[in-house]
Amino acid sequence: MDLLQTILSAQGGGAVQQLARNFGLGEAQATSALQSLLPALAAGLKRNTSQEGGLDSLMGALSGGSHQRYLDDVSVLGAEDTTRDGNGILGHLLGSKDVSRQVAARAAAQTGIGADVLKKMLPVVASLAMAALSKQSAASGFQRGAAAGQGGILDMIGPLLDSNRDGSIADDVFGMLGKFMGR
Repeated sequence: MDLLQTILSAQGGGAVQQLARNFGLGEAQATSALQSLLPALAAGLKRNTSQEGGLDSLMGALSGGSHQRYLDDVSVLGAEDTTRDGNGILGHLLGSKDVSRQVAARAAAQTGIGADVLKKMLPVVASLAMAALSKQSAASGFQRGAAAGQGGILDMIGPLLDSNRDGSIADDVFGMLGKFMGR
């Protein structure tokens, strides 16, 4: 199961319902926001894990953090701690607030949801993404370095990255990173 599906199915759709309530959106809008925001987070995750020590850092965060709580108890999605944790995750994945703003602006153009709402939602979505990774890694016991198709991290983020569905995520990742990093 990929990140998006893990979040959408959490608590029988409760994560999406809670997001919708917290940000004054309909459930379809909250789902659309997730679909639009998660690929940028997945691209940042892929970039970070491909750097030296990045995968070990992620595995440490997944095993040491209590990220699963965001999917296990969706009522915490509106808490300040969730936003604070999410902002820390965004700092690691996207690098700067400018990139986060660009991600929100791009998602606003795709979804019709205001960029101001999406900027506020982005840290919560980052927390949910880490929760999904944590939950899946615990459930499947995926191991660091596992290849695609063997429970590796690419199995979870790959479907989010192949936007043109050509079977290759390389062109999509480099295109997204180029846009988000202004290169």
